[in-house]
Amino acid sequence: MKSIIQSEKECWVCGKTRCLEEHHCMGGNPNRKNSEKYGLKIWLCLEHHRGQTGVHNDQALCDFVHQVAQQAFEKEHSREEFMTIFGRNYLE
Repeated sequence: MKSIIQSEKECWVCGKTRCLEEHHCMGGNPNRKNSEKYGLKIWLCLEHHRGQTGVHNDQALCDFVHQVAQQAFEKEHSREEFMTIFGRNYLE
């Protein structure tokens, strides 16, 4: 997995190293493909991916992941480019 957010293979939330799943920070089509293209991916344990406290069930965590992904993207690209590709500014 190529990620510009995370270098270690561990849960991005809790640090667990077993039973990890790849999460595309910007979901939906075509955002999933663009997340892949730009490395906007993180590792998550099962609980923090699909569980009750996971990114797919906890809006606050989901919003935070979007913000972190946008900040990572904007280290190499402009906000305008992010808006063109992903259609939304998560930082304001």
